[in-house]
Amino acid sequence: MFKLTVPFATTSTSVRDFLKSAGISLTQLRKIKRQGQVLINGHPVKSFQTPVSSGDEISIDYGDDSCLTPMKMPLHIVYEDDFLLIVNKPAGLLVHPTSDPTEPTLAHGILYYLHSKGALGAFHPIHRLDRNTSGLVAIAKHPHIQHALSGGGAKGLKRLYLAVVTGIPSSLMGRIDAPIGRHPNSIIKRVVRSDGQPAITLYRVLSTFSMASLVELELLTGRTHQIRVHLSHIGHPLLGDDLYGGATDLIRRQALHAASLSFRHPATDKVLTLTSPLPPDLADLIQLLRQKTKFVSNIFK
Repeated sequence: MFKLTVPFATTSTSVRDFLKSAGISLTQLRKIKRQGQVLINGHPVKSFQTPVSSGDEISIDYGDDSCLTPMKMPLHIVYEDDFLLIVNKPAGLLVHPTSDPTEPTLAHGILYYLHSKGALGAFHPIHRLDRNTSGLVAIAKHPHIQHALSGGGAKGLKRLYLAVVTGIPSSLMGRIDAPIGRHPNSIIKRVVRSDGQPAITLYRVLSTFSMASLVELELLTGRTHQIRVHLSHIGHPLLGDDLYGGATDLIRRQALHAASLSFRHPATDKVLTLTSPLPPDLADLIQLLRQKTKFVSNIFK
């Protein structure tokens, strides 16, 4: 149940118009009308045209549209309030369910956690990570919060990633502006193609080694496999990413970590910045690359 209080300066308005002014979309209003309910000061309303007054407490029940079975699993919670939950996802865990109902996913774990706290509802991810990408994932507790943050703009997410890539880019900073679409011969793989969806990635090289680089990346769009496709496109695939040409001798998963999320909170209007340190496998990889670089340097002294 999500609650709003009508501000005291509010002029006469209806439930519908007040909820729209609070950022709840028409699609969400239809969903509430179909399977949920709205209460004014604890009393259900029969019509969205019902007037509201200053100081009224508006409660919104979206209805539980989740057909998933909650599964208990360890969750590394980085931030939580009444509106949002941000967790640190390990590599190897899917965010969304698949056709196999027995495979645990982050969605199952989040539902278990929310239900254990008495908060019944569905899974509302604001963005997603690939199975073998680690790091921060933001989940909304209410659909209109999901809508506000996933739509981009002033309140959208600023997402920074750390990656270990093959080789050393010729430019230490750059912008990759290349549209992405489906690979013609694969249902999984994506590729840069002229008729694809617009995709923009910014990158900055943080450290270089003898055979690889540590790179910070910012997504300006959110296409499937965007970072993986763009880095492969410029000739520097992620280490461990065999789907896009990365070697797997030093690490067996793509060397990609969602390290930072920044956004203006849609409910409080405060700017939040959350960070996640490199997981042990990536920290070990960087240490190994540093050792190899020192060894190569010593040979040529």
